[in-house]
Amino acid sequence: MIIAQLPRLNISIFTKPPLSLRTHFTLFPKQRLLFAPKSTLSTVEPIPISPVSEPETQLSISLEKLFVPPETQVCIDDPTLSTRILKGSNIVLSKYARDAQVVQAEFIKSSVRTEDCPSDGLPEFALVGRSNVGKSSLLNSLVRRKRLALTSKKPGKTQCINHFKINDKWYLVDLPGYGYASAPQELRTDWAKFTKDYFLNRSTLVSVFLLIDASIPSKTIDLEYASWLGQNQIPMTLIFTKCDKRKKKKNGGKRPEENINDFQELIHGFFQTAPPWIMTSSVTNQGRDEILLHMAQLRNYWLKH
Repeated sequence: MIIAQLPRLNISIFTKPPLSLRTHFTLFPKQRLLFAPKSTLSTVEPIPISPVSEPETQLSISLEKLFVPPETQVCIDDPTLSTRILKGSNIVLSKYARDAQVVQAEFIKSSVRTEDCPSDGLPEFALVGRSNVGKSSLLNSLVRRKRLALTSKKPGKTQCINHFKINDKWYLVDLPGYGYASAPQELRTDWAKFTKDYFLNRSTLVSVFLLIDASIPSKTIDLEYASWLGQNQIPMTLIFTKCDKRKKKKNGGKRPEENINDFQELIHGFFQTAPPWIMTSSVTNQGRDEILLHMAQLRNYWLKH
């Protein structure tokens, strides 16, 4: 796993600074939808996944909270809309959701400076999150390789920008995390510096996938990280991890769906429209195919434009 202690941002999570995100969002009149859409993988290359161990909770999402990709039309009275939304997410599928299957994955290099990253111009997606959020486990789940990314019981192992090439066509990038690490303060500061530099200056970055632990209440440091990405107009997708963990109400715990809703309400003021989000579990492989389809449609649109 990976880690760097980010300096606390001089912002309040309750303020609402004006933003204009680089990603394309579309707003629609508010209307409540209740759905539990089936998998949409039959429309693209099949991506085998492990069966989910328990039924997934239905999600109620208003149209204004959907992520609608560019060049995608959504109508309020469309009877097929629920089948076009990726399961356990707010993401509408577009015509660019193709070639999602992972056939090949290989580690390419580690870098400590943005300028040292691969220069072949291929699109890339960066994974980042707190040091114990399950990032390396998710990366391994996406590519079906248990040892592609180092997993450890001791968080904070990833200290570089690690590039993994997928199908010789695009990259998954494992970034140093934040929160805490078994490393000197000066090293954690360096990680924060080059991670932010990568976000701001990497021209081939399609989107940052920010991992949030859905099994626990929102953490201030996660809220600050999400708001920093929003304020700097960096395309972002929220990946809620550990959605298989169910805490009992009588013990004061909340279900993952409740923590997810709370987090989105807290960051609402930093975004003109709702960022895309997906529920996942590395234990059950929930969300694996949805992440790959979302990456595919973002990547294919990026390549075309």
